Amino acid sequence: MRIAMIASEAAPFIKTGGLGDVLQALPDELARIPGNQVALFLPYYKSIKNNPLLEVELLTSFTVNLTWRQQYVGLFRLKPRPDKPEVYFVDNEYYFCRDGIYGFYDDGERFAYFAKAVLACMNWLELDPEIIHCHDWQTGLVPVYLDAEFRTCFPTTKTVFTIHNVEYQGKTGPEFFNEVLGLDDFWRGVCSYEGCINFMKAAIVRANLVTTVSETYAKELKYPYFAHGLAGILAARGENLRGITNGIDVTGYDPATDKALEKNYTADSFADKQADKRALQRELGLEESDAPILSMVTRLASHKGIDILCYILRRLLERKIQLVIVGTGEAKYEHTLQAVANDYPGKFSMNLRFDSALASRVYAGSDIYLMPSKSEPCGLSQLIAMHYGTVPVVNATGGLKDTVLPFNPETGEGRGYTFQSYNGDDFLGAIDRALGDYYENHDAWVELAKNDMRADFSWELPAQKYMELYHSVL
Repeated sequence: MRIAMIASEAAPFIKTGGLGDVLQALPDELARIPGNQVALFLPYYKSIKNNPLLEVELLTSFTVNLTWRQQYVGLFRLKPRPDKPEVYFVDNEYYFCRDGIYGFYDDGERFAYFAKAVLACMNWLELDPEIIHCHDWQTGLVPVYLDAEFRTCFPTTKTVFTIHNVEYQGKTGPEFFNEVLGLDDFWRGVCSYEGCINFMKAAIVRANLVTTVSETYAKELKYPYFAHGLAGILAARGENLRGITNGIDVTGYDPATDKALEKNYTADSFADKQADKRALQRELGLEESDAPILSMVTRLASHKGIDILCYILRRLLERKIQLVIVGTGEAKYEHTLQAVANDYPGKFSMNLRFDSALASRVYAGSDIYLMPSKSEPCGLSQLIAMHYGTVPVVNATGGLKDTVLPFNPETGEGRGYTFQSYNGDDFLGAIDRALGDYYENHDAWVELAKNDMRADFSWELPAQKYMELYHSVL
């Protein structure tokens, strides 16, 4: 099958969050399936262009129009890699040669240009993809421009649009339609919603199939509490809104080979995980004790549950535990957490930074991973934690509900500890259940951690499910 993936980021080229991880792993896994031809299209950002390790070649250049604007398009291709997707970069220094990739005043114009330029590049390449798979609002206008201006170039191509986070929809003022998009007036209704131009809404309406990154999140998005204004639009898609739970890169996140760790280990050598616990305690100035280490590697934002963590924090720290948090975010949470950490030296390590090597050591050295997210489309951290044998405590929402089944100490079934309503006391209750098993039923706890390590969180099954969806839409 000929598949074109379009996204605003993909590791290892550019990454700001989970979207970058997905767009590294999913195209790679699809490319391994016999008979597939996979191409990945990304903006040619400044940081990619200045990366001396990437070997690229210029294929062509031309212009595209955004109403009165005539904008340059340079098409670059990464040097082919065995058994990997073809990677193409769309170059325009006015739009993409900047420090950072999001948060600019003209983000709407930048990604409207990208949507149109990508289709023009595919046409020049004569790719004729059977499936164009678009990811998040930055690619939301691809299905629109395909039907409005490029359908004669791709008469049978179908589109799939994946929502990774519905909170970010790509909204601009209503004047944007005339000033930038330059489409016939028929398309104004497609692109408009609640008084503005909404990229994500346009994609939901025009794509042949809409997916999101877990089964539960797909159901949740039909309710106003989760959908950030798009519940009715999403519910109208009915069976054409599907959920497929993400995987993780189990070779990149592997405690058996992770070079950042003090000692590598597997489920069969689980006792070696204690060496990483001790090393983490020494590194972060925690007391060397057998108390369980609870951890979070997260953005410090309300939807990540930091508000209910702060509500229970001092009560939690009165228990026989240690706490490690790594991340940055909203100033009010940074200040609150650091102030509490200052009151609990040797017990609470607050690290206001992101360091991937430290994150690996935290996953490996911890016993319990906390993820009390208010909403979570899929979540990768709980999957990484389980792969490192660190048992999660999560709010049963979105992908967390799908991936962390409640542990039953009598049967040994389940993967972690959950709470059902979003409040601090229920969160603390779930932690206390975990601590109770850790201290009083430790053999069962160890088996739980080993079983989590043995679970299959790879991309193989999700990729097969995407292939089934592609075939269904064709």
